[in-house]
Amino acid sequence: MPLDTLDRAPPPFFKQGPSALSKLVLLSALALFLMVADARFHLVQPLRAVIATVLYPAQWLALQPVQWVETASGYLTDLKTARKTEEAARVQLAAQSQRAGQVEQLLLENTRLRELLALRERTAVPSQAAQVLYDATDPFSRRVVIDKGQLQGIAPGSPVLDESGVLGQVTQVYPFVSEVTLLIDRDQVIPVVNTRTGVRGVAYGDPGARDGMMELRYMPATVDFKEGDLLATSGIDGVYPPGLPVARVVSVDRQSDTSFARIRCQPLARLQGVTHVMVLTPMADVAPAPAAPAAAAPATTPAERRAAAASKAGRAATPPKAGRNTPGRSSP
Repeated sequence: MPLDTLDRAPPPFFKQGPSALSKLVLLSALALFLMVADARFHLVQPLRAVIATVLYPAQWLALQPVQWVETASGYLTDLKTARKTEEAARVQLAAQSQRAGQVEQLLLENTRLRELLALRERTAVPSQAAQVLYDATDPFSRRVVIDKGQLQGIAPGSPVLDESGVLGQVTQVYPFVSEVTLLIDRDQVIPVVNTRTGVRGVAYGDPGARDGMMELRYMPATVDFKEGDLLATSGIDGVYPPGLPVARVVSVDRQSDTSFARIRCQPLARLQGVTHVMVLTPMADVAPAPAAPAAAAPATTPAERRAAAASKAGRAATPPKAGRNTPGRSSP
């Protein structure tokens, strides 16, 4: 057997060198020395800077996936939060818009009620407030239905006003509701007087005209009327109290081939969209004052006599039979 194959290392029992415990103590002391030296004299700071510079690209590449995930997660979270905030803002805006509309409507209604109350204070005739429910179903007439009837003391022929002026006249009375014929109905007539000149006339409804108009008929072509004149009730029919605003003259047509003038008027009352009205007691049912002045001048023209007869005929209309409590209602 060759001699070079023999292990020349000494056996473990005779092995030379420091023990493991000695190495541990030595290395611990060296580490402690380096830590103290670095803390006091910054001996390894340049080496640390070089290592950090060399490893920075690797650290940057290693951190990119983490940053991408965090950025995407933050974007999705912010997008979800923004959508929720936008939806909540839309709901709040819709609620505020609806509330603003209701407030505006209430303010307008309050203003109209105040004007109606002021008109009631200026009218020395017993009256009561009522609310318009709906329009009557008859397509050939202009009528509305109010929420007061016989049980509340409403009588046929009672004048009806809104905050601007005369609206019409009660023509049908039921136990709980009543029908009011508007001024622009073809069968409605009302004696009026020009507040500027004192000239009296009779206004007829003209439902065929645009926006609802009235017409003064049988007026001489030389009559003193002009655009803008205010017409008020004359009181000669015994139904409407005198002095109530009715309409305003919008056109005066004097044609050479006729002896009459065509005078068209716009009612002052709101014929569309009225909600609250005031029902007056007919003048014939109002007890005269103890010291009443001289009686009003009777109708002096055939037209005025016809208007007075028509108003009294509307007031004396016979109410429908019992059991017919509610008139027909138009579809909304």
